[in-house]
Amino acid sequence: MNNFWDFSVWGGFHLVALLLVSLLLGNMLKRSVKFLRVSLIPTSVLGGVILLVIAEIYGAITGEVFFDTAFFGGNGVTNLEIITYHTLALGFIAATLKSSGSKLSKKRTAEIFNTGVTTVSTYLLQAVLGMGITIVAAMVVSGFFPAAGILLPFGYGQGTGQALNFGVIFETEHGFVGGRSFGLTIAALGFLSASFGGVVHLNLLRKRGKITVQTAEDNKLHLEDIQGDDEIPMQSSMDKTTVQVAFVALAYLISYLLMFFLGTLIPGMKSVIYGFNFLLGVLAATLVKGGMNLLRKKKLVNRKYINDFLMTRISNFFYDIMVVAGIAAIRLGILEKYWGIILILGVVGLVFTYIYNYYVAKKLFPDYTEEQFLMMYGMLTGTASTGIILLREIDENFKTPAADNMVYQNFPAIVFGFPLMLLANLAPVKPLLTFVILLGFFIVMNIILFRDSIFGKLKKKK
Repeated sequence: MNNFWDFSVWGGFHLVALLLVSLLLGNMLKRSVKFLRVSLIPTSVLGGVILLVIAEIYGAITGEVFFDTAFFGGNGVTNLEIITYHTLALGFIAATLKSSGSKLSKKRTAEIFNTGVTTVSTYLLQAVLGMGITIVAAMVVSGFFPAAGILLPFGYGQGTGQALNFGVIFETEHGFVGGRSFGLTIAALGFLSASFGGVVHLNLLRKRGKITVQTAEDNKLHLEDIQGDDEIPMQSSMDKTTVQVAFVALAYLISYLLMFFLGTLIPGMKSVIYGFNFLLGVLAATLVKGGMNLLRKKKLVNRKYINDFLMTRISNFFYDIMVVAGIAAIRLGILEKYWGIILILGVVGLVFTYIYNYYVAKKLFPDYTEEQFLMMYGMLTGTASTGIILLREIDENFKTPAADNMVYQNFPAIVFGFPLMLLANLAPVKPLLTFVILLGFFIVMNIILFRDSIFGKLKKKK
């Protein structure tokens, strides 16, 4: 029997409370310090950095790991990683449960498809550059892990959760000492790249007189944005927010059962399967949403239970917790030998992601180039939330299709991006072969992306 005064009872709460308090502190800093206010650095990143600094100072003074003290139950770092792992999938599930919207025109379908292909092409560009850098680094730095560079697209393109997932796989199964902290640090640099590159680009546009930067502070919500006519009431015998959380939990439970089944069926791939918790979460959420739509169509359910406004709030909550927990879990001391390589990866990721995405936006999205670019660049260096933050600076009310492109591009991005997940497991075993395959894959994706230009020119020559 547990004594209620033991740290084993309170440690988990202390950890979650500290994550939430750090978000409040980060928000206070962002509002009170002018540099931070205009920097577009997400509050969750500031919260994570605050905890990282506190942990490093505590470690330097005491020689202990801050989050592994008895106050946090003795295994806080592990719990931070677990929180990061779960909140990635939960955020994706909540976002997937939102309604899909109206039927799309042929032009809009092509733009969404191109957005998904751009997402995967950027992953591949980051992977090719990252692998190239770390393969060369392994020739110079004794004992360095040559496949570490493939964490660049997971840290920049997919965010904290996936960077941690593959960092853990590389550390536990392939002997990459500090793999998890390496991946988390790359993800943190991604957020800084999103903020720095976004601010520079917005200031350039403003100086050229191309845009008038708007502020999101004036955003107003209308009742129809919160409560639809055919939805269940906000408060009844069961609170509406509770209903939304229950649907998220149901979808995640289904995704666990899928992972358990696949892991039992293919035991050699168990770590990979459980690393794809967010993908199976998206699949489970799609099944739940489809099931509810079918019940409504058959008139077995008369009201709409899933609310888009609340699901957005829930997904953003999980993303905030994911980021702050992921950054707090970084162990800087473990990366002492690798800082030069990490900084090179970070700068290269920033520059080439910026250049490539602007080129694509200019070529394929001429009607709303700047909006598409800022959304894609923010998403492919941070998270979807970062992309929205940058987009809202110039398109506050989402009058352009850029925001919709982000939402709907997930399906083509998952279909084309899945092979990259598999290649990430080949990289530690055959780094050079993986690099060649990634390069070939990148070329193929760009042929698909610029198909109209390439094949249009060929037709004209004939």
